[in-house]
Amino acid sequence: MEYNYNTTGVMIMMMMQNSEDLNSTNDSLSSNMINYVESDSENDTRKIENLKTETEEIELEYVLLQVVKASVMSFIILCALFGNLLVIVSVMRHRKLRVITNYFVVSLALADMLVAIFAMTFNASVELSGKWLFGYFMCDVWNSLDVFFSTVSILHLCCISVDRYYAIVQPLDYPLIMTNLRLGTMLSVVWCSPAVVSFVPIFAGWYTTPEHLQYRMNYPDVCGLQVNKSYAIVSSSVSFWVPGIIMIAMYYKIYQEADRQERMLYRSKVAAALLNKHLQINGISAGLTSLPSVGQSSPEPAPEDPPIASSSKMKRERKAARTLGIIMSAFLACWLPFFLWYLITALCDTCQSGNIVVAAVFWVGYFNSALNPLIYAYFNREFRAAFRKTLESCCAAFSPVKLDIGHRNRKQDLVHSNASSELHVNNQLQRPSELTNVHIEACI
Repeated sequence: MEYNYNTTGVMIMMMMQNSEDLNSTNDSLSSNMINYVESDSENDTRKIENLKTETEEIELEYVLLQVVKASVMSFIILCALFGNLLVIVSVMRHRKLRVITNYFVVSLALADMLVAIFAMTFNASVELSGKWLFGYFMCDVWNSLDVFFSTVSILHLCCISVDRYYAIVQPLDYPLIMTNLRLGTMLSVVWCSPAVVSFVPIFAGWYTTPEHLQYRMNYPDVCGLQVNKSYAIVSSSVSFWVPGIIMIAMYYKIYQEADRQERMLYRSKVAAALLNKHLQINGISAGLTSLPSVGQSSPEPAPEDPPIASSSKMKRERKAARTLGIIMSAFLACWLPFFLWYLITALCDTCQSGNIVVAAVFWVGYFNSALNPLIYAYFNREFRAAFRKTLESCCAAFSPVKLDIGHRNRKQDLVHSNASSELHVNNQLQRPSELTNVHIEACI
């Protein structure tokens, strides 16, 4: 009995110890579960906080990108509007700028202003909002106006290059070639012909595929100019490739003619200098055509007006040729990326481009409409002076003090101009008698 009692006690003690071990195991498991749950909640909280931080960073980057895009687009639009308006007002205000070439320039400025109003503004709304806001019909209107006015602007640059070619290469025939009738005909063709590649095919649905037209019907908030291959080739040829080739050919001939005239002028100057030196060595004045008679004093050498006039004319023509070359280079730099992208994406079925690339090529092309007035202002002295006077008059209109100062300056200029005109009249009255004496002496 004693043995059994001890055995029973040992068993009871072992059971109590096992229960204590089991309780401790359960306590450790529960504590581990609590710790695991707490660590999971902390990880989830950290993930949520990281996700919120990343979302805020993405939103901040998006806002900054939108601000930069809006600033760049607004700058280009305002430069195109006010720069081209300044060109039109300056030519209207200053009679000196009213020549045939500048009529093309004024018409070009008007086309560039319309590009800014009807093409850039709608494109900016799409880029900033991410969708088309004006419906199916206005999408066709926008695409037609975009193609139309951009083509008109490019054709104007082509006409200006042709006008400069005849003015520099054939200066004697230029008044007979560039008449008012021909000027009106060229401007009419420039403004009417782009409708053939803009309004007619776009509203008729010839410019794209039936699948794209159906897609636009299903999604009217999407407005993209997805063209077929035939329209891409024809429209790009009319709008860019043919005018670009003509401009390059015209400018190359202008450069050749300007270089030839410069070499001829240099040779004439060298020949005149050698002849003058030869006559001086032989004791004869360089400006005389016959020896003076006895009792007559040696007349003064005749002033070399024609060489000076030809030199100044040559400088003007070279400046005009340089300005044309800068305009053409800016034109190619702005529009060549767009038309390369335009042809590649239309002819290559598997070639795709991102939204950033599309926006970049469009706005680089648009920038050409804002660049032309800057080129005229910086590289053309007459336009620069006209721009300065126009801006001064605009500033004087909003400042009474400056207006009084300008009025006084105009009075002083009027007095100086009257005095100079009197001197000019006196010189003109004296000059015929001098010319008569010289003519009589030559006849004697």
